[in-house]
Amino acid sequence: MFYLVGLGLFDEKDISLKGLECLKNVDKIYAEFFTSRLFGSSFEAIENLIGQKIEVLVRNEVEEEHKFIDEAKTQNIALITGGDPLIATTHSDFLVQCSKKDIDYEVIHGSSILSSAPAISGLQGYKFGKVTTIPFPDYNFYPKSPYEAIEENLKMDLHTLVLLDIQAHKDRYMTVNEGLKYLMSIYDDLDREGLVTPDTLALGIARVGSSDVVVRAGKIIELIDFDFGGPLHCIVIPSKLHVVEAEYLVEIAGASSDVLDEV
Repeated sequence: MFYLVGLGLFDEKDISLKGLECLKNVDKIYAEFFTSRLFGSSFEAIENLIGQKIEVLVRNEVEEEHKFIDEAKTQNIALITGGDPLIATTHSDFLVQCSKKDIDYEVIHGSSILSSAPAISGLQGYKFGKVTTIPFPDYNFYPKSPYEAIEENLKMDLHTLVLLDIQAHKDRYMTVNEGLKYLMSIYDDLDREGLVTPDTLALGIARVGSSDVVVRAGKIIELIDFDFGGPLHCIVIPSKLHVVEAEYLVEIAGASSDVLDEV
């Protein structure tokens, strides 16, 4: 049997009771932490809670070797990952492999940034459009697609969840500030004719699921140097606001009261 278990957002206490029961009873546990990790917890804390040793896999062992799939032919094997393993970090290919090899499998979901960030933003979930991700730029790699996705959502009066690049194997996590600067760089490249400008309303969100979560709303120019603290971060770009959404942004997220005047 192969179990794919999501650990949730922040620390070992986010593991569901179903996930914990599963992990306490399998023969072997593998972990994939190169795309994300629980910042509110240590590896040892997770092992202590589960009561079992965990073998941490490197990228090629997850993406190429798949030894945990073959072992699941004769043992109960679990692979754990941060968040929900079939959403923000998709591992659906593992289930396809299990099906082809006649290996039984079960998915135990965890909380995901794709639902938790829109929720804590105070914006109505059904008004979100396409999700986009801002990558770390590299040589000859500075795509405009994140900016374009936000523009398309704005044209349809839809909010945008903007995920920020994670390179856990390098201990590198994009901040809200870096993400906003990326968007403004594209705005400059477009001769400042795009819809996302320094005066665009935005939310910076940090450490969803923790007791020190930060949700801060304001114009991009106001947030671009704001200290959001440690990772993980994401951005939300609102579209047209309902009065209830606007009130939340003012009272909870620190937006200017001008937001209410514009509703």
